[in-house]
Amino acid sequence: MNPPIPGIHHVTAIASDPQQNIDFYTGVLGLRLVKLTVNFDDPRAYHLYYGDGTGDPGTVLTFFSWPGARRGQPGAGQIGITSFAVPPDSLPYWRHRLSAAGVRLDTDLTASGDRFGQRILTFQDHDGMTLELVEVEGAAERPFWQGAEVPAPHALRGFQGVTLEEEGFEATRHFLTDVMGFAQAGEDGQVFRFTTGDDVPGSVIDVRTAPSLLPGRIAVGSVHHVAWRVPDDSAQVAWRDMLVSAGLNVTPVLDRQYFHSIYFNEPGGVIFEIATDPPGFTTDESLETLGSHLKLPPWLEPRRDLIERSLPPVRLPGVPSAR
Repeated sequence: MNPPIPGIHHVTAIASDPQQNIDFYTGVLGLRLVKLTVNFDDPRAYHLYYGDGTGDPGTVLTFFSWPGARRGQPGAGQIGITSFAVPPDSLPYWRHRLSAAGVRLDTDLTASGDRFGQRILTFQDHDGMTLELVEVEGAAERPFWQGAEVPAPHALRGFQGVTLEEEGFEATRHFLTDVMGFAQAGEDGQVFRFTTGDDVPGSVIDVRTAPSLLPGRIAVGSVHHVAWRVPDDSAQVAWRDMLVSAGLNVTPVLDRQYFHSIYFNEPGGVIFEIATDPPGFTTDESLETLGSHLKLPPWLEPRRDLIERSLPPVRLPGVPSAR
């Protein structure tokens, strides 16, 4: 029996302009930039990591930044919504803050209002990526980034979960429950909820079914993948062996410097990753200096000069000038 998956490790999306991305997620949403690095498969692009003060699993939203790339097309086989937890009674504050920042709020009551008995606020970032804030009981007890302008009673407390957009349902339901070990927890209209059973950030996965939904195109404004967390390398290998035995096409283990990763597609087409909790983001920076300098893995360090020349300069929170 494989160790259970407690929830989301991180969510990775695609952005256009890196400075707009940094300004929005640190300045407006109040997350900490915990790592400034590059896409290891395309070092000409930034890879930006945001999270709580330490970049704990379950709080980290990351972006590949490709300025000038085309917009994605929402549709089946994608993660349509990324949801953050906030403490109860936080949404009036966030509605005012987001409106003051010029963020377009979704006033459609099928998107914003109430779902599964929880109050939600839906909006899009500057690239059109759909986000939700969900009032969650007990969220106030979770850690958060205390260096932001957002008052502590309303700060983001990691993920609530993600919503998969699916043309069908049964194959994904079977995979989530019988293979991944999630529990089906209810339904609200066309949305079916699954949970990991643990009250931790990112322990919820919703599946919205729409038989007429056309396949989506992942590009700017789209989520690329969701990563599920495991405690260590041995647990990851056990999961890889099980997934291969279940007939999935799984990548080898890849070294992402701050965690180790395997990737595969769930039956509806959404890219899943399983990532290890260690070694974490302080493996090459101190806790106090997280996100303040461009960090490269050892195999890219010899190319630093070339990589830095290919990247646009960015202004980082609390840093006068940085790459």
